[in-house]
Amino acid sequence: MNSSVNMEKLVSLCKRRGFIFQSSEIYGGLNSCWDYGFLGVELKKNVKEAWWKSIVQMRSDIVGIDSSILMHSDVWKASGHLDCFSDPMVDCKKCNHRFRADDLNSEKCPDCGGELTDIRQFNLMFKTFMGTVEDQQTTVYLRPETAQGIFTNFKNIQSTSRLKIPLGIAQIGKAFRNEITPGNFTFRTREFEQMEIEFFVKPGEDMKWFEHWKQERFNWYINYGIKKENLRFRDHEKDELAHYAKACVDVDYNFPFGWSELEGVANRTDYDLKKHIEKSGKDLQYFDEETKEKYIPYVIEPSAGVDRSTLAFLVDSYEEEDERVVLRLDARLAPFKAAIFPLVKKDGLREISKDIEEKLKKHFAVFYDEKSSIGRRYRRQDEIGTPFGITVDYQTKDDSTVTLRERDSMTQERMSIEQLARTIEKKIDQ
Repeated sequence: MNSSVNMEKLVSLCKRRGFIFQSSEIYGGLNSCWDYGFLGVELKKNVKEAWWKSIVQMRSDIVGIDSSILMHSDVWKASGHLDCFSDPMVDCKKCNHRFRADDLNSEKCPDCGGELTDIRQFNLMFKTFMGTVEDQQTTVYLRPETAQGIFTNFKNIQSTSRLKIPLGIAQIGKAFRNEITPGNFTFRTREFEQMEIEFFVKPGEDMKWFEHWKQERFNWYINYGIKKENLRFRDHEKDELAHYAKACVDVDYNFPFGWSELEGVANRTDYDLKKHIEKSGKDLQYFDEETKEKYIPYVIEPSAGVDRSTLAFLVDSYEEEDERVVLRLDARLAPFKAAIFPLVKKDGLREISKDIEEKLKKHFAVFYDEKSSIGRRYRRQDEIGTPFGITVDYQTKDDSTVTLRERDSMTQERMSIEQLARTIEKKIDQ
């Protein structure tokens, strides 16, 4: 674990610098709901784009989809969510606090020691109604996972993309779960974003692809800056496997509050497609034109949380040094790639700096700052993870050169304004 950071420090930084705020804060906040500020939305967008690039753009066997949040209620009946998607819940009779029964190590309330109610099952899906006339309204649900939108569209995507098995369908989207005990900042929330792949394979080849995706997803986090020692695999025991799973492994991260799931990789077998075939009466089998075989594919599902991933990148990059706090974010994920600083606001330096800003923003996100001393401006950008600082000084007026400073090493080099975009882009992609 990163010994420099705890959740209190991270939450403070996120609010102070504009990464993440409490939702509806002026009304006292809404429990476990968070708003991403001007830096947080850029970081989160970059995490999603990095995932999409590695999963869809760089592979020829995976395509994307964006399915609706609202779906026919029969989808959730077929998938088992209406009957089985629940957690065991207990309440304290004294303080009225609510807990997941499987999280407790005692028969008494952990908060006040009071007596607990009997265990009852609590369905985690949010329910709403569709229709304008009250007596004709239809019950619908906010999706608890993005996967079912992929399964119901399997035939549509496979036939229109003309991909052969093995093939994958990827999706980034919102999901909603009425969690009993959300918490740990953005780690467990009721509204969250998922990055999911459903990878359809021939039965009998499923465990080979399970191992493939297990390693692929582990390596993705390392490639984007997570320290290897802060990651681990945790295999699910037989008694904790989901009803549809043949095998499942978590990629865990060592958060300040302990080892917790960052991403799950599951072998869902042919469960989902088979259930949708039974419920809908539609043929969702795959026909192999070469072998003339027809079968229901097995599915390997790597499922990551955007919010959890973003949180992990923040935690892992946080460091405290003698004179500064720095987020050593991978440059590809950093909200801003460079910050432009005129040494002073007069003598034409502001105008030159603004011109540089206009040129660079065509290539990547930049930030302009002319307030306070140059040292304090560097420190502010270090704290939000900006990898490069550009200082415009009086020499710039003479020879059109600036100083380029690197966040991590704090080394500086002089270069022409014309070299800036190309040099920074090259450093970002290293």
